[in-house]
Amino acid sequence: MASEIYNSFVKDANKVPFDPEHRRKLNFNISRYDQSVLRGKRQFSQLETAKQRAANLKHKTIENLDKYLIEFESNFIKKGGKVIWAQTSGDAVSEILKIMRRHEAKLVVKSKSMTTEEIDINQALAQHGIESIETDLGEYIVQLAGEKPYHIVTPAIHKSKEDVAKLFNEKFGMPIESTPVEITGFVRKMLREKFITADVGITGANFLIADTGSVCLTENEGNAMMTFSFPKVHIAIAGIEKLIPSIRDLDLLWPLLATHGTGQNITAYNSVISGPRQIGETDGPAEMYVIILDNGRSEILRHREQRSALWCIRCGACLNACPVYKNIGGYTYNTTYTGPIGSVITPHLRGMQDYKHLSFASTLCGKCTEVCPVKINLHELLQLNRKESVARGYISKDERFIQLGVNRILSSRKMMNFGKISFKNMLLNTFIKKMWGPRRVLPKLAPKNFNQLWEERRGEKSLGK
Repeated sequence: MASEIYNSFVKDANKVPFDPEHRRKLNFNISRYDQSVLRGKRQFSQLETAKQRAANLKHKTIENLDKYLIEFESNFIKKGGKVIWAQTSGDAVSEILKIMRRHEAKLVVKSKSMTTEEIDINQALAQHGIESIETDLGEYIVQLAGEKPYHIVTPAIHKSKEDVAKLFNEKFGMPIESTPVEITGFVRKMLREKFITADVGITGANFLIADTGSVCLTENEGNAMMTFSFPKVHIAIAGIEKLIPSIRDLDLLWPLLATHGTGQNITAYNSVISGPRQIGETDGPAEMYVIILDNGRSEILRHREQRSALWCIRCGACLNACPVYKNIGGYTYNTTYTGPIGSVITPHLRGMQDYKHLSFASTLCGKCTEVCPVKINLHELLQLNRKESVARGYISKDERFIQLGVNRILSSRKMMNFGKISFKNMLLNTFIKKMWGPRRVLPKLAPKNFNQLWEERRGEKSLGK
């Protein structure tokens, strides 16, 4: 299994970067993002202070997660909501299907949520004859194309407007020259009918607020607001890490998320939902459920260093900054969460043996750490994952042999100085070149090493030269 996943990754990683059209689309769209974020950051007079406050807040939350989870559950139940605890993705899907059967649901409208992608709820619903419609425009586009989200914030970032026009021509017979405005208008009209007739609405949650028992959603299209407002039943699915202590924390986190996610000062629609429709209210669902998902997050929590990855607010900034992601693209990772944050958490969520290679697919340039709004040391966590994978023995015999050999040589000055340079270069070409990669030039050792140059320098000084 592990070799199959790894081989697929290597195959795609060697193919995708050499597709010029793919590179053009991705680089163009990310460059637009970079310009927007640069403008958005100007709203902060002290950005680093804001980021440090956010990091402190998330650190406090994760270190006291048990307390805040219980507080959220208690306050949400007081408002008439129901909390379901799901240990695995299978548990979450099973509970959702129970709700569907109870309400004889046939149509589900769904707003953008990476957590629902993680549990693959659309496929599960389809297998039980339930139609599930993505209502975020980007998500709807990739759903029509039979694809998964390419990016955790902008699902269709890999497509051009011409690609989308062609897709809608094939699916709905729209003119091939349809503009983004025309396509958006078409989708808006079609989705309005779905919102009105849907039995259940499913959303994720950007944050869960402990002190008010509330679910927070932030978006730019209004589709999430209609997803939880129109249907009689609302199901919100959130990982255990989405907790924040207080509603007062939103004035810090929402602008940081908006700026680093899309470059906005704040996104267009921000909703705080505190349970189902109350007496005297005219809007909102009659029943509301929050499914709190573990699905491997406790494994990350178990690691004192790596648990800081749970601070993530899913802004996608690290993906857009990462030179590896910008070359191999989102689908090469073959995981729900891609880029640096995905490479940190996926080996723990899905298994270190199968996904350790993601932590090695990094230049360790530190750009991801630099742009993170909650100051996660992502490049250091990637190194810790690498160390753990080796300590647990998840390396090939060739890797182990070379590591032991290099360790022995570098630990001995006598061995480092032994032999001619030509012999050493020959050894490197024999044992290292293949692992170095076919597109990188293996460097040659210098005629003299530092030790030899140092000794010569000392000899010259003793002679008064």
